Amino acid sequence: MSKIEWTEQTWNPITGCTKVSPGCKYCYAETMAKRLQAMGASGYENGFKLSLIPERLSQPLRRRKPTMYFVNSMSDLFQEDVPFDFVDRVMAVISRTPWHTYQILTKRSGIMSQYFDTRPVPDNAWLGVSVEDKKYGKPRISQLQSIRAKTRFLSVEPLLEDIGRINLNGIRWVIVGGESGHMARPMKEQWVLNLRDQCDSENVDFFFKQWGAWGKDGIKRSKKANGRDLQGATWDMIPAVAV
Repeated sequence: MSKIEWTEQTWNPITGCTKVSPGCKYCYAETMAKRLQAMGASGYENGFKLSLIPERLSQPLRRRKPTMYFVNSMSDLFQEDVPFDFVDRVMAVISRTPWHTYQILTKRSGIMSQYFDTRPVPDNAWLGVSVEDKKYGKPRISQLQSIRAKTRFLSVEPLLEDIGRINLNGIRWVIVGGESGHMARPMKEQWVLNLRDQCDSENVDFFFKQWGAWGKDGIKRSKKANGRDLQGATWDMIPAVAV
């Protein structure tokens, strides 16, 4: 099982990535990859440098229990140096396993849009973009909306500022969370409530993942101690999956 609250399993046929925006500054995957490299873990021989791992492609094929997979939690499927023919192989596995659901999240929304310009999106693939701020994150939303996908979602994590009004047309799900780690940047409660209220008015499922290293009271402490409640409630809404 994955420790990520909004999924069940992770599937990493690619590892490693590069930074493209402020949301990447204190990347959890980079820290974890370096730790796994030091431990001699398979797939992390190159640390956080991009690595294609074709032997992992068959992993979902061997699992018969319907599962929600977060694809490439340790990378980004739509990096500039990932060949489209390798992405094709990932999509082929997704298409061959309709009993699973696959959550694909990227900060390279332009490349994802280019890829799907000439290819259909499997119905069991949820497409999402990261939206950490106004300058880099919000423009990704319109590029996501241009793709003909059955389920689109936003990962607003780490939320670095009040991003104001967002266009939720065609968006099924919004995940919001603060940043973790020693260098974490704080998130204000009003920024989160702004997004929750927009989702509520637009009938979009809302998931509050965590406060992170900074509590809603503005005090820095352990992530566990800060919890996940928002105005006394835990928001765990996830779009229904038909299997």
